[in-house]
Amino acid sequence: MPNLSTDALFILLKSLERAEKRNFKLYVTRNTASTDLKIIQLFDALDKMKEYDEEELLRKNESIQKQQLSNLKAHLYDQILASLRILKQHENIDLQIHEQLDHAKILYNKGLYLQSLRLLEKIKTLTKQNNQVTYLLQVLFLEKKIESLHITRSMQDRAKQLSEEIDEVNQRLYLIAKASNLSLQLYGWYIQHGHARNDEDRAALDAMMKDPVLEEIKTASGFYEKMYRYQCKCWYGFINQDFLLHYRYSQKWVDLYEANENMKMIETAQYIKALHNLISAHFDLRNVQKLKDTIALLEQFSKEPIVLNNKNNQIQCFVYIYIAKINQHFLEGSFSEGLDMIPTMEEQLKEIEPFIDSHRVLVFYYKIACLYFGAGESAKAIDYLNKIINWKLNLRDDLQCYARLLHLIAHYELGNMEVVNYLSKSVYRFMGKMDNLSTVEEILFNFLKKSIQKYGRAGVAGMNKEELKQAFEELLILLRPLQQNKLESRAFMYLDIISWLESRIQEKEVQSIIREKFIAKKSPL
Repeated sequence: MPNLSTDALFILLKSLERAEKRNFKLYVTRNTASTDLKIIQLFDALDKMKEYDEEELLRKNESIQKQQLSNLKAHLYDQILASLRILKQHENIDLQIHEQLDHAKILYNKGLYLQSLRLLEKIKTLTKQNNQVTYLLQVLFLEKKIESLHITRSMQDRAKQLSEEIDEVNQRLYLIAKASNLSLQLYGWYIQHGHARNDEDRAALDAMMKDPVLEEIKTASGFYEKMYRYQCKCWYGFINQDFLLHYRYSQKWVDLYEANENMKMIETAQYIKALHNLISAHFDLRNVQKLKDTIALLEQFSKEPIVLNNKNNQIQCFVYIYIAKINQHFLEGSFSEGLDMIPTMEEQLKEIEPFIDSHRVLVFYYKIACLYFGAGESAKAIDYLNKIINWKLNLRDDLQCYARLLHLIAHYELGNMEVVNYLSKSVYRFMGKMDNLSTVEEILFNFLKKSIQKYGRAGVAGMNKEELKQAFEELLILLRPLQQNKLESRAFMYLDIISWLESRIQEKEVQSIIREKFIAKKSPL
């Protein structure tokens, strides 16, 4: 069997653009050492392969011995990174500062400490202009080292000034570290659990938000201090389904970048994330025009060089733009139109799969499944839901639960009542184990249980048309008031059960019901 395992070098090489590959060749051929010539052979061999297969690699390249392959791969990996560092240096302010710091250290080691100090002063200005607080501390420490070892006579009260600057930077770093930790913990909670399910979840989130750092950082004026504070409030509002709070701080997050344009080039990924959250907030609040405007803003930004020349930024834009467009189709009830973009989306998703996290893949599968279900293609929806259900990683308990619930309803739509009978019990047990049963789900499952108990395997399908209509109407009466309950509203976020019931009662497609609601809201009487 060939070795088809994921290989770090192979993935890195496949991520290279044509210009980056050309630059690598130029970088390596500066030297004519035999090891460098061999790594070019290895580079070309790997570049031609569609999948990493070590046996095939050795068979087709006899000059590369198996015992030397490991060292050659390590050397090639380092050389690719070194060539990229030179090529990408002008695009990253941190790489530029790092290089200047290296130069300052070299000057100091040569005994040219006055030249080193002059350069450090320039670097200090650069770090402050670009909010690079960690590098500012490194600059100050090198200045302190020089001043403590040499009589520079650079200025009076230099020791006092340096001490005060270092204390100020350390305080800033403390606040940034604490706030970023809290932001990460909140986001991690969401990745694991999804939206708040009950009072216990809310109590846990409230306890996290009592961290003193949020009060300490409230009056801070630095970019990162503000950004992480906004993020914490943003995640908290989103997880608790407090959509106004989520919107308010998503907007503040985006506005922070508008007030600091240069940070769009430095913290690009965070800016893209901010736009994504603002789009999500507009979707949740049904702000149709603002949703479209913000999607257009993200699409426009995705064409900027800082995105086009950065794989990570490209992937982020791809993910968030497509999710936003799918959500727009959900909002407008244009599910069938949304299906047109799935082939292109899947093609690109397959291309970036090695570079995208599992959580995003799960979200894509669920969104695509919902598109198919809303368009009346339940069988295709089931195909994507099966991918989520069979996923091995323990991610997004909520997504796993609602994928199973939609899976059950899709089989009901197809008239697979024996499958529905089996699934209703297994899904109920799954949700119970996950501590995930809401009032909405309890009502829905009680409805299914009663129909199965009364009509056996035929279940709901055993009812005549009038009985079925009356049963759905009764179910709708029970569920509709729960839309106003924040702890129950997440069920309607994942699956528009109300519109589905209305579609069964009125004998229309789900997308027709949602479309009618959308048009009615746009054109009130």
